[in-house]
Amino acid sequence: MQDPTLLAFDTSGPHVTAALLRAGRVVARRHEAMKRGQAENLMPILEELLAEAGLAWGDLTALGVGIGPGNFTGIRISVAAARGLALALQIPAVGVSSFELAREAESGEVFLPAPRDMAYAQAFSEGQPSGPPRLLPRPEALAESIADLPERLASRAAALLARASGPIPRPAPLYVKAPDAAPARDAPPEIVG
Repeated sequence: MQDPTLLAFDTSGPHVTAALLRAGRVVARRHEAMKRGQAENLMPILEELLAEAGLAWGDLTALGVGIGPGNFTGIRISVAAARGLALALQIPAVGVSSFELAREAESGEVFLPAPRDMAYAQAFSEGQPSGPPRLLPRPEALAESIADLPERLASRAAALLARASGPIPRPAPLYVKAPDAAPARDAPPEIVG
């Protein structure tokens, strides 16, 4: 797909972030920090973004969506919205992992913050994930956020669409662990008996 009019958005963290890409450049962007309320705020923010660029929903030719890892509910909010919009607008939607957004090189390991002093980790080789993502103890040096998240999301989604050959699979959440499987912070009590 060449030069899509692409709307990309993500709610996998404590934010709603979105960008509108047209003719290969970001024409509108929004990033709002919020710990709660992504479900109520996502669609109004997307409508404001379209209005800012002078576009309507029918002008879109593709969608990009952040699939995580991150907040379980937040991932589901954006992925469900993207799948619903793609179906209603009859346009493709592509999922972009947070690892892909944070990746700076074609090969190496990407670490993202996770709850309870842990980190999500994903190894890359020649631009492709090599092996499944993992949950590890948090390394000392770890970036807490991606400064240009809306722009990266839109450009990486457009790049994935451009490389796609054949049907594009529906975006699906990227869960590294079950939603309630985080290790306990404290050691279990010692039973003396």
